[in-house]
Amino acid sequence: MSEIPPTLDRRRLLRLAAAGAAVAAGGTFAGPASVATAAPVPTPFPGIPRSLALSVPRGVDGSAPLPPLPDPISEGRIARPSRSIPYAPGAPDPRTVTDDVPTELPFAFNRTGYTIATDLPDYLRPWRDRPTTWANVTPNSEHVYLDSQGVVQYRPGWNEPGYDQPVTQIQFGLGCVTSYRTEQDPARKALFLTRAKAQANRLIEKRVEKRGAWYFPYPFDFTHAAHSGVSYRAPWYSGMAQGEAISLFIQLSELDGLTAEERTLYRAAADGAFSSLLRADDAQPWVINKNDSGYLWIQEYPGAQPGTGDYTYNGMIFAMFGLWDYFVATGNQLAAQLYDGSATTMARYFPLLRNVRWHSYYCQTHRIPAPTYHQHHINLFRQLHWQTGSPDFAHHQDVLTDDFPSPYLRDGSTIAFAAGTHTLYRLDTAADGTWVAAKGDAQLETKKVTFARATQAPAAMRRRIEDRGIYYRIGAGAYADWWVGEVWPSSFLRGEYLTTVFRPQRTLTFPGGNQPVEVYRFTEDGTAASIKTVAFANPSKAPFDRRAIVNGRPMCQITAGTLTGYWVAANQITTDGH
Repeated sequence: MSEIPPTLDRRRLLRLAAAGAAVAAGGTFAGPASVATAAPVPTPFPGIPRSLALSVPRGVDGSAPLPPLPDPISEGRIARPSRSIPYAPGAPDPRTVTDDVPTELPFAFNRTGYTIATDLPDYLRPWRDRPTTWANVTPNSEHVYLDSQGVVQYRPGWNEPGYDQPVTQIQFGLGCVTSYRTEQDPARKALFLTRAKAQANRLIEKRVEKRGAWYFPYPFDFTHAAHSGVSYRAPWYSGMAQGEAISLFIQLSELDGLTAEERTLYRAAADGAFSSLLRADDAQPWVINKNDSGYLWIQEYPGAQPGTGDYTYNGMIFAMFGLWDYFVATGNQLAAQLYDGSATTMARYFPLLRNVRWHSYYCQTHRIPAPTYHQHHINLFRQLHWQTGSPDFAHHQDVLTDDFPSPYLRDGSTIAFAAGTHTLYRLDTAADGTWVAAKGDAQLETKKVTFARATQAPAAMRRRIEDRGIYYRIGAGAYADWWVGEVWPSSFLRGEYLTTVFRPQRTLTFPGGNQPVEVYRFTEDGTAASIKTVAFANPSKAPFDRRAIVNGRPMCQITAGTLTGYWVAANQITTDGH
């Protein structure tokens, strides 16, 4: 459904002769420019009051809920190990481990020059968005429980034997580390630390020492249901686990409350795990390789033969977080170079990850759309932007958000309808409105409704409909469970949703050729809101610090110059990172 542009009086344009340099950092605009006055306009939008169109309710949290962490073995079959695991005997000697860290890269690979931003505030650093809740500090579900040492075990189902599962243990431990940092209650704080150390100690106890590196084995046979080639006999290894283990050991070693011996042990364990990312695929075990085009890959699922694997996107980025943590803690230049190579790979192969206007792909080898991983991809590329400062990954995040935005809305979300006639749709979905492959969002019924004046309705969901645009599911009232298309300013979701904050700020460019572009300042009640129309003879740049869905449109907020605080529709400008 096409967007309906607002009707504005072009005669209000005032020509301003203003010359200035177009530089992103300063927020100045190239002249000459035409700028409209911000005086109130009686009826700037057809069929809807100005106060409604330009108000942004503050009482609704429009952020997308963070999806549950992915379980790398949830779509496969687990069996008892068909051979023994060569666990390393006894406790490690931390000095020997540290001394054995390789001093050369495993092979030459493509690098672009992505750098690691070491000055990130704590809340933007890896895993800080994933605290273990107090309610989950002692999990006991069908698949996850704690053994007698407080270590997470994974079981295929109730009353079945449990196994050590490195990624589950690591992610639980990292969540406990995050909670330890912020917990104020001494008893709870102590238990979070105890749980984190238990996971790390089990990994160290069950390590396999090969090729001068530490590997953390999966001690069960495993076959993936949908991905041919992912069929392993224990022990098998994952680059995702190796990278995440680095994060756990580094982050744990930096906490207070540890003894000097524990701190030394965990730092040595990080060294041992890091060494595994410096061993090529010319011997077993291995988790890192380069493809035929010279791009580096950390393989969540290494293949049976050198140079093969699933080429899984999310697993590689989670592993990159370990490289980020390791470099920030140690300054090791090999970690920085591996991170650069990995970021170069992600940027190069983003077009293969992307599935235009739908769920992105899980991996390169199978190219299966992954509804449960698409929101992870959005979050992971957002973090790559923070970690590198590069607009490349911010742009990737923008694109993925527009392709298939998070569909879930908080209570209190509202759809505004302009006066006039609207088409509503019955669609074949799950009972809660989510997409189901077998149903395919098929259109079941339509109806026309006419409102004599602007009105509103509760919104239950906002999502892309298969082979269509973005639609809203009405949550209550006479039209509950019917869908309406997102069409500004005819029908739109009131408020600010799916906000992404950029660090560092990014740069947007207004078109040249005196093409008019409307910019908006929103207020809670709309009474002090304003609209300006700007036009520039030459393309003109401005900095922006966030992007969000504002009243049903992707928009960017300007942070400097005469338009500070104004939002501009994303389809009216271009942004860096393309």
